[in-house]
Amino acid sequence: MSVTDELLDNNRRYAGGYVNYGSPTEPSRRLCVVTCMDSRIDVFAVLGLGIGEAHILRNAGGIVTDDVLRSLLISQRMLGTREVMLIHHAGCGLLSFRDDELADAVERDTGARPPMPLGGITDLDASVRRSVAAVRDCAYLPHRDAVRGFVYELATGALREVL
Repeated sequence: MSVTDELLDNNRRYAGGYVNYGSPTEPSRRLCVVTCMDSRIDVFAVLGLGIGEAHILRNAGGIVTDDVLRSLLISQRMLGTREVMLIHHAGCGLLSFRDDELADAVERDTGARPPMPLGGITDLDASVRRSVAAVRDCAYLPHRDAVRGFVYELATGALREVL
């Protein structure tokens, strides 16, 4: 049995007892969190959030990309979010490579070079600051003042604000 099949079994059990309380689409805390896809980060537990309280956007590194800006635009303009938390983390896999090195390896293996930035990080705090600046500088986002950046320390579970 594949992992996907196991998860589908889990879903059947979940759906068997599911109760839809009709929560609104808009997150009740009017918050959007952008963080890394790292499976060691339980965003809801780390922040004490419940279902329906915030939008959670995840990608490699929690870096603000064009697609994150697209999602933030929809989150703010269509679904009422007003604050943005950006959370990168210690021990991130993006700290282990440089874009050119990975792009070279992909090109050697496939014959094609990835057209997009891959997001290798050399300085975690600087990466958080770049992501904060990308949100604050995005003219089509109506709410750019309440944007804060953090580093999550995997070893302790604590957030450290990057100023």
